Amino acid sequence: MSRMLTRRSFLSAAGAAAAGLALAGCVNERADGKVEVEIVSYKQEAVSIFEQLQEEFNAAHDDIVLTINSPADAVTIMKTRFVREDYPDVIGIGGDADYANFVDSDILADVTDCPTSEKVQPAYSDILKSVTYVPMEGVYGVPYVANAAGMLYNKDMFASHGWQIPETWDEMIELFEQIKSEEPDIYPIYLGYLDTWTILSPWNSITINMVPSDLAFQVNSGNAKFADYYREPAERMLQLLDYAEPGPFAYAYNDACTAFARGQSAMYPCGSFAVPQILSVNPDMNIGLFAMPSADNPDVRIVVSGVDLQWCVAKTCQHKDAVYEVIDFLNEQANVQTYIDDQRAIPCTEGDYTLDPLYDDIQPFLDEGKVLDYLDHSYQSAMACDAQLQAMLLDGDVDAFLAKWDEDWQRYNRAVIRKVQEYEANQG
Repeated sequence: MSRMLTRRSFLSAAGAAAAGLALAGCVNERADGKVEVEIVSYKQEAVSIFEQLQEEFNAAHDDIVLTINSPADAVTIMKTRFVREDYPDVIGIGGDADYANFVDSDILADVTDCPTSEKVQPAYSDILKSVTYVPMEGVYGVPYVANAAGMLYNKDMFASHGWQIPETWDEMIELFEQIKSEEPDIYPIYLGYLDTWTILSPWNSITINMVPSDLAFQVNSGNAKFADYYREPAERMLQLLDYAEPGPFAYAYNDACTAFARGQSAMYPCGSFAVPQILSVNPDMNIGLFAMPSADNPDVRIVVSGVDLQWCVAKTCQHKDAVYEVIDFLNEQANVQTYIDDQRAIPCTEGDYTLDPLYDDIQPFLDEGKVLDYLDHSYQSAMACDAQLQAMLLDGDVDAFLAKWDEDWQRYNRAVIRKVQEYEANQG
């Protein structure tokens, strides 16, 4: 999670030269009288889809010109433009730490009055609200599509062996043991922990079912400690090592995707975002995703799912009606279906959508709104939580891990903790 970016920190990071730049705001009317709406999206992998939607929108509108840019390192470009007070009309980002920082920096407009907001599934509206450091009045983004994480598995391999999807942790360990005995040349799971960020995927999926959903807020409020809740998830992360490739810390994310694609493992604890990489190695692979069975009661299992892309409007925007028309167009069911077909995404709006077969096993969770956001969306990047998890997995010292986590949390979250505690005090 990025360090909190206030207007002051934006300016100091860019240097004194940026401080004197004039307010640019959003572009209004062009010379031809048309209103230009600019979207800057961080989804570079969806460039071709956005180009298609942009062309279709512009062909159907005489009064608005839509421009969608999806540059490399888009968030850095956004922040640079914010420093110069050169805001795009619409900001396409995930429901993550950057979004929380933008809300906190008073950059985004309240879009409660955007008609499309009424179509958003309540679960994803709630997830977006949970990302901000404290409860906020208003709505500051229109969720578009989501992703999900849990356990990816080889459907054809499971079918040929008669392996069943586990619903409890003990059942999953029994399945691991069964795979080891029946197929000694196949690893039950592949991890690829050389890239530390990959450790967060199983950590999120395991832990979300084992701790209070508002644990980070409770810690920031001074009412809880992570050490009181993170021991068992940490021990389960250690347990996974017994069923993975030897020396997983020597293999990177691409290695794990490739190994899983080639049938070297039956499962891969990751998310839907890894599927394109896996299919690039084995286009014919039949991949499924099931909920991590880490809840004590299988009936209360939750799937980790976050807002992968949302539409946020700059507070300086002077033509929200045109922007809302663009957002409504992008969220038309046919256009959302086009996007989710190409990107294997999950729609955040209500509608009769056809999802990729990848999601067949978690469809009931999605239908019932049994989803919660990624825990690491509340982790400060400076705290290097993924590296802390890797160190714990390497040395096996859970006690040291828990002590350091709570100590570093207080150190790296001072500004957030102060904000939360001020909010709590004001609430009485």
